[in-house]
Amino acid sequence: MAGRFEGTAHIDRPIDQVFAFLAAGENDPKFSPRVLEIKKTTDGPPGVGTTFVSTVRDAGMKSNREFKLTEFEAPTRIRWAEQSKNLVTAAEGGYDLAPDGEGTKLTVYNVLEGHGFGKLIAPLALSAARKDADAFAQRIKEAVEAS
Repeated sequence: MAGRFEGTAHIDRPIDQVFAFLAAGENDPKFSPRVLEIKKTTDGPPGVGTTFVSTVRDAGMKSNREFKLTEFEAPTRIRWAEQSKNLVTAAEGGYDLAPDGEGTKLTVYNVLEGHGFGKLIAPLALSAARKDADAFAQRIKEAVEAS
């Protein structure tokens, strides 16, 4: 069973600056403590088809993740899909950005999906992600504003 979590935040930066920070794709460790490292594995600027590989720590265990950008509409929309085969994956996720006064409204979401034994633990991962969703968006806000 797949499930979605979503968080929102107002970022006190123009939409183009927020988009550039998120589109770079390698800033995740600045706002996601579970991401130990991440790197772009394709050449050229980010866009549809760009891939990233990361090392994350979930529940004390390290795993590698691979994501591919599936939509890229500057400066309002980025979508990705996890390509890796882990117990729980982000089948889809994304950022939606909209002008909000002099800043930007950010909405971030992921759809988590369990595979094999992961179908049993996916509801726990989803529950934890839902509880942290707005705090996660707030950490993105803080990272963008500090950059």
